[in-house]
Amino acid sequence: MSQMKQTKKLNPESNIDRHALLFGLISVFLIGIGFSIITPVIPFLVQPYISNPQNQAIIVTLLISVYAFCMFFSAPVLGALSDRYGRRPLLLISLIGASVGFFIFGLGGALWVLFAGRIIEGITGGSISTIFAYFADITPREQRTKYFGWVSAIAGAGSVMGPTIGGLLAARFGYASPLYFGAAITLLNVIYGFFFMPESLEKENKLKEISITQLNPFSQLSSILSIKNLNRLLISAFLLWVPNGSLQAILSQFTIDSFNWKPALIGLVFSIMGVQDIVSQSLIMPRLLLRFSDKQIAMTGMVSEIIGYLLITLSSLLSFYPLFIIGMFVFGFGDSIFGPSFNGMVSKIVDTSEQGRVQGGSQSIQSLARIIGPIIGGQLYVTLGHSAPAFMGIFLITAAVLVLYKGTYKTA
Repeated sequence: MSQMKQTKKLNPESNIDRHALLFGLISVFLIGIGFSIITPVIPFLVQPYISNPQNQAIIVTLLISVYAFCMFFSAPVLGALSDRYGRRPLLLISLIGASVGFFIFGLGGALWVLFAGRIIEGITGGSISTIFAYFADITPREQRTKYFGWVSAIAGAGSVMGPTIGGLLAARFGYASPLYFGAAITLLNVIYGFFFMPESLEKENKLKEISITQLNPFSQLSSILSIKNLNRLLISAFLLWVPNGSLQAILSQFTIDSFNWKPALIGLVFSIMGVQDIVSQSLIMPRLLLRFSDKQIAMTGMVSEIIGYLLITLSSLLSFYPLFIIGMFVFGFGDSIFGPSFNGMVSKIVDTSEQGRVQGGSQSIQSLARIIGPIIGGQLYVTLGHSAPAFMGIFLITAAVLVLYKGTYKTA
């Protein structure tokens, strides 16, 4: 009997609770589908409300930026609140908000309605920091990078299905149908979590109180960046996330303008990154972890992304879509191994009681990059040409490699 109780205990040093792990992985899978399912149709949803076609790329990137802008403010708040009140209530409330945001975006009718839907999604999207803290709670410290790899693979599986389903639904039932589907599957996840999700944060590990500064994203950033072993890691990630946010925001418009692609084909291209996550985490990442450190794996991923950006740049300049597809495969591989290695390094730097705060701060920095990236990318796209955002990726990630190379990381 005592052994059974020990197995169920949600402690990073004990056996992993199977219900907690299953709920976490299902949540990530559905988030992957829900987030990526709308990517092939955003330009088509915006088009009816734009009189000047040249402004379409700007509006598309602003819709991506406003999501990240709201997430920037919400991630540290949700992370800190989860350290105080537990992961379960924050995740369930956030998922309900995401479902509402999807539904409003699908309703449309005016540009401001689309932005309202994205704002709601962004506010609740900060729950990703709580999900990472949740996995940090339930997994042994020495195995976290492996489990974050699983998270990346499962999210990749969702990302594979999301754009493909979104493109097919749009072709069959209209451009808004992927949004309604996203709302429905997110709500189903809430129902599952309500009945089956255990709390992962032990009572003795919860924060006793939360100060106002812990809810201020700028104070959070200052606090997080003051951690000696963490600042260089986060700066290098910021330099990587800026062009990645730009690419994600502009990719649909890029394929429409460069190759005249339709939603179903755009969805298949977006699925490439998901395929890379599955292949990398199931076949490549376990072997890399046996031979290399988290830092070495992260740097390998960054170099792969640079090569991917180079191929994407050439595909635009030469109007040759096979180069674009190859570039997406190479970029997707780099992205798939950078994510779990980065999250593994972040989670190992602080102890259990600070996981929500640090993961929230990390997500805020990512959100800040994804505010800046789409705005800069949209302007570069319109003023300097379709290849300009990808060229920015080559430059900034090269700088990120140099920053990460000089950093040293010690665990708590």
